[in-house]
Amino acid sequence: MHNETLHSDDTGSVQSLFTPPRVDTSRHAAGTLLDKYGRKITYIRLSITDRCDFRCFYCMSEDMTFLPRSEVLSLEECLQIVRIFADLGVYKVRITGGEPLVRKDATWLLRQINQVPGIRELVLTTNGSQLERFAPELQDAGVKRINVSLDTLDPLRFHEITRTGDIAKVLRGIDAALAAGISRVKLNTVMMRGVNDHEFPNLVRYAMERGIDISFIEEMPLGDIGHGRSGTYFSTDEALALLGQHFALEASTESSGGPARYWRIPGSDTRVGFISPHSHNFCDTCNRVRITAKGELYPCLGHNDAVQLLPLLRANPDTQQPITDAIMSAMGIKPKAHDFTAQMEAPQVVRFMSMTGG
Repeated sequence: MHNETLHSDDTGSVQSLFTPPRVDTSRHAAGTLLDKYGRKITYIRLSITDRCDFRCFYCMSEDMTFLPRSEVLSLEECLQIVRIFADLGVYKVRITGGEPLVRKDATWLLRQINQVPGIRELVLTTNGSQLERFAPELQDAGVKRINVSLDTLDPLRFHEITRTGDIAKVLRGIDAALAAGISRVKLNTVMMRGVNDHEFPNLVRYAMERGIDISFIEEMPLGDIGHGRSGTYFSTDEALALLGQHFALEASTESSGGPARYWRIPGSDTRVGFISPHSHNFCDTCNRVRITAKGELYPCLGHNDAVQLLPLLRANPDTQQPITDAIMSAMGIKPKAHDFTAQMEAPQVVRFMSMTGG
């Protein structure tokens, strides 16, 4: 049995926070991390800030209250978490936010992570607002892949979705990343009926012109703003049918190590991916966990159960074993699957996406 306490998060929602027991680590072979269903965890998504310079309406409220600095992982603590996970066999790290590049010295952390033994893939997810400034530093720090959120090419619609963003700045940032030599740049587009679905072909053409990939993501009902999203939900199958009117899409077995399933366009280097948490559940192959900027380890995006790593890090500055034990115990609360479809009208996960990490 685990010890369970209840905690109210910043949205007023009650979450289960687990105090991990002492664990028998013998079921984990050296350098591996398994959940109770035998899935091997090789990928972490680490949020280094809950702050963002955009206010995308599907991600956060317009008037956000952000965490005080004392409740946020320091960059050194972020690095320690990566080192511990690397010792457990994790080799892919995605740095997220909020917007990670608004965190002071974020490129220092990226450079350090790239030097951690065992880490083979270092990826950044960004809204693109800071790319024009930081692209050369990111390439120099060892970032090989960047995902840029881009839901529209229309300046007015972009400002409506982000509430504050300037699309020209983001587009310059994408070009700056390519000019800096980032080997793989990908666009992430959240599909929203009546908002941007008519733009999907043009977004694919934009990606093709630059030889970059694009992934279309089914909208997820997270946060107080998640209520009633069935009206804007647009499925992968619908998107494939729509894009099939414009492109000869061919199914591919390629993988980037995440949940996207890819299609190829003959004669183009662009891959078109789909992330389908509703219509094509990918939980049976889930290889990842998320750590929030607050140091909460969420084994599943679609559930509220979490383990707090930050207090353990600060209480044990000279040993990593308690944190290792906590991570292993957290695998016991990783569920077999999520069910976002059942949550479309009444989300059970009411923390904002910006709080968990994009």
